[in-house]
Amino acid sequence: MNTAFSPREALAYGAYTTLMRAALPLYGARVAWRGRQEPGYVEHWPQRLGWQLPTLAPGAVWVHAVSLGETKAAAPLIAALRAAQPDMRLLLTHTTATGREAGRALLRPGDAQAWLPYDTPGAVRRFLYTLRPKLGVLMETEIWPVLLHEAQRAGVPMVLANARLSERSARRGRRLAALLHPAGRALAQALAQTEADAQRLHAAGVPCVAVCGNLKYDLTPPPEQLAQGRRWREQLARPVLLFANTRDGEEQALLARWPAWRAQWRTALAAEPLLVIVPRHPQRFAAVAQWVRASGMRLAQRSQWRDDVPTDALRADVWLGDSLGELALYYACADVALLGGSFEPLGGHNLIEAAACACPMVLGPSTFNFAEAAVQAVQAGAAWQEPGLDAALIQAAEMLADTDWRAEAAEAAAHFSAAHRGAAQRMVEAMAAQLTAPAVG
Repeated sequence: MNTAFSPREALAYGAYTTLMRAALPLYGARVAWRGRQEPGYVEHWPQRLGWQLPTLAPGAVWVHAVSLGETKAAAPLIAALRAAQPDMRLLLTHTTATGREAGRALLRPGDAQAWLPYDTPGAVRRFLYTLRPKLGVLMETEIWPVLLHEAQRAGVPMVLANARLSERSARRGRRLAALLHPAGRALAQALAQTEADAQRLHAAGVPCVAVCGNLKYDLTPPPEQLAQGRRWREQLARPVLLFANTRDGEEQALLARWPAWRAQWRTALAAEPLLVIVPRHPQRFAAVAQWVRASGMRLAQRSQWRDDVPTDALRADVWLGDSLGELALYYACADVALLGGSFEPLGGHNLIEAAACACPMVLGPSTFNFAEAAVQAVQAGAAWQEPGLDAALIQAAEMLADTDWRAEAAEAAAHFSAAHRGAAQRMVEAMAAQLTAPAVG
């Protein structure tokens, strides 16, 4: 197996490893700081350095899902892997506490869970030689130069599954080609979401690329969440606008506009509309709650009730979705949703889950993270894309006022989601050679 670097690549790799070692105290400080906000970050923290790893027999399939979104996307792939190899043992790694918490539900007896090692040679070698997986599967965008180099040296084939590479990320990667191209070459294969992703990955040095589709289409919303969300909508008996997966800057922009829009909609719709905000990152829940209260609007927080909506929440102006793993519930409750991350230059977040919940979506201008899915959803009549927040609110208001149009859009969203399923099975078939190979060591 070729692990050689050119002189320029060797220089870049050496500089990278030196920098990562020097930054280790900063990394530790960051983990400790995040641990004050989310205690899960500091649980089993020596694993991040390759120490105190779980006990696991050699030959497991290792899946790395960095955070909550990637862990959810990994679920249908893991199910398909188990169907292909019923005796498979799973090693599941994460980088964030939310991903690790969600990942526990995917484990079976004989499986193990750990933190991804920090990207230094010592930490990665300890991880690989202690746990000895037969195959590594990285989800979506996880390219770590040391990890991929050391896995190649250890004879562990690495697959980038549900792989995506935006044009913006590809441009950045070209500036670091001496470091990132060897990492791309070290991949056994990449299983791309789209043909455009595949072309960019191949240009970035990945030798074997196949187009398999997007795993997020294979996700099935929890039926109990869909039912509960619909019950909430009946209890509310008024229009509901959801702003899902919001990022910093987006909530403030909408809250500044919402009182005036609410007054207009109250007149046009003959009902008081409810705004539901679900931030992307849980560490921002408290800040968003503070902004809503500072605006003078009545706030209800999801964390303060269980099933049926309390009376004071029914009368609130804004709901804060400060819970984890319940996005399907909010989509089922909403009439129309705005896509967070698309109204700032951040590339947008997963619009596929909204479609699976039959919730029409209005997108902002920035959707490069899901470029093809965004175009296809718009073409299918499941979503609309607008140049900014004001235009998006106009679009949402028109949909809220037209029951028939909204019902047609909801049906189109459900059909759009169903039409693109099957990626998990295609990926397992593409990995067949690695899955059946004997374990190393």
